[in-house]
Amino acid sequence: MLLRETVRQSAGPGTLILVLTCASAGAGLALPAVLGRALDLVLARRQSDATPWITWCALLTAAAVLIAALESAVTATATARSAAWLRRRVLGHVLDAGPQHPCSEGELVARLTGNAAQAATVPVSIAGALAAVVTPVGGLVALALTDLWTALVVLAGMPLFAVLLRVFVRGSGASSAGYLHTQGQIAGRLLEAVRGARTIAAAGHPERDAARILAPLPELSRQGHRMWQVLGRSTAQAAVLLPLLQLAVLAVAGLRLARGDLSVGGLLAAWRYASLATGTGALVGMVNTLTRGRTAVARLQEVLAAPVVPYGSGELPVGTGELTMRGVVHGPLRGVDLTLPGGAVVAVVGRSGSGKSALAAVAGRLADPESGTVLLDGVPLSSLTRTQLRRAVGYAFARPVLLGGTVGATIAYGAHDPGEPAVVAAARSACADDFVRRMPAGYATPCASAPLSGGEAQRLGLARAFAHPGRLLILDDATSSLDSATELKVSGALLRGAGTHLIVAHRASTAARADLVVWLEEGRPRAVAPHRELVRLADYRAVFAEGEEAC
Repeated sequence: MLLRETVRQSAGPGTLILVLTCASAGAGLALPAVLGRALDLVLARRQSDATPWITWCALLTAAAVLIAALESAVTATATARSAAWLRRRVLGHVLDAGPQHPCSEGELVARLTGNAAQAATVPVSIAGALAAVVTPVGGLVALALTDLWTALVVLAGMPLFAVLLRVFVRGSGASSAGYLHTQGQIAGRLLEAVRGARTIAAAGHPERDAARILAPLPELSRQGHRMWQVLGRSTAQAAVLLPLLQLAVLAVAGLRLARGDLSVGGLLAAWRYASLATGTGALVGMVNTLTRGRTAVARLQEVLAAPVVPYGSGELPVGTGELTMRGVVHGPLRGVDLTLPGGAVVAVVGRSGSGKSALAAVAGRLADPESGTVLLDGVPLSSLTRTQLRRAVGYAFARPVLLGGTVGATIAYGAHDPGEPAVVAAARSACADDFVRRMPAGYATPCASAPLSGGEAQRLGLARAFAHPGRLLILDDATSSLDSATELKVSGALLRGAGTHLIVAHRASTAARADLVVWLEEGRPRAVAPHRELVRLADYRAVFAEGEEAC
């Protein structure tokens, strides 16, 4: 469970915070007794006897200040490290789980940032809450040792405090969960809007999308007001009860003083200990932080509930990249049985929704089929190690994400570093070398400083795939933004490359250059044959974009 893991990894700093807080509480508990004793000696005009006690008062005060400063530093450091650990833990799981997540990308970002920061406070909050109990309990014990009757007055009011704390925890937990959930919804919609900024601008109604993004704002406000109402109500109730108890203690202590059963210093100590025993503000604050932190941990735990992709320990034999599918069911795919010869260039065509991208996903194990088996050179993909699989299978996508920081690092990004010569050669094969060299710093140009067209971004994605040659290269609509001349050059590089190439194609010209065409219809292969044979069929010609002349 993530909560236990979070507390365990911060056990050292949490223990130190607990020790420091208890030491600070000890100094605070000793001070009233020492101060009362010093006051009695001063009133008795025994100045020489009072001096050591006054010195002790100064030392205890200084110690409390120094301990509080050290505690603050340790708390800040421990919280920051805990937040970093949580983010690494959850992000690693997200990457291991693949593209399937239990929430939107925007909400996932919100959980990894804000929620992780709140969850990181749990270890120190637990330590702080445990130590915060020391002060009121110690104050009650010290008050009983100072004067039993005043301690009984405080003890009589404790059940009310327990009820207030329980109501506060229950109300705070529910409102915190609602607040964080609504906050995640807004973050998700905001990320969608940032990605679709051009579409929003072209539509000419930015105010409509702003309204859509901020639609959950009233609910966020309601949950926020609810949190403050719970906190304010608890504070107000405590503000009424605490002074009444303290006045009752003073009244009883005054009567005891009048009867000679308590000294002036004893009355001062009794009043201070009563304040400490009823001073639950720190405890309430810690409980509030702990409640919000636990709610944030629960939201991170939901992300960790997504199953990770399991890998085997198998290795591939010597082979040419023969791809086999047996009874594959996945999304729109329905019982696909297929064998593609090693070293072939295979185009996958079909109408929208026929299962082209689903076939590309299961072919390289970006997704596991719901049933059936996918094999590469006779070995099930699920039995391979992660390293073996990713070295053997490469991908290029329609909208590649440029990772790596610089243009050169983007091309080199993959299961292994291919080296600079391979990066440049891959860029040439993808017709990207010319425009990369025209950039301000060439291959060292930061991606953020490189304005790219859709076709240029696709060429970098293709270069990345070419830089990591394996047995199987899958192009999922990866040439859709290229002009015909550039696509022809890239196709030539594919034909010269080794291994099997699986290309999701929308153009008849692409299918014509392939060795085989897999024609999908309603989730099943309708035919597997060369383009020159299939092009005679009217239904096949109708698959391609209207207006394009079939080759």
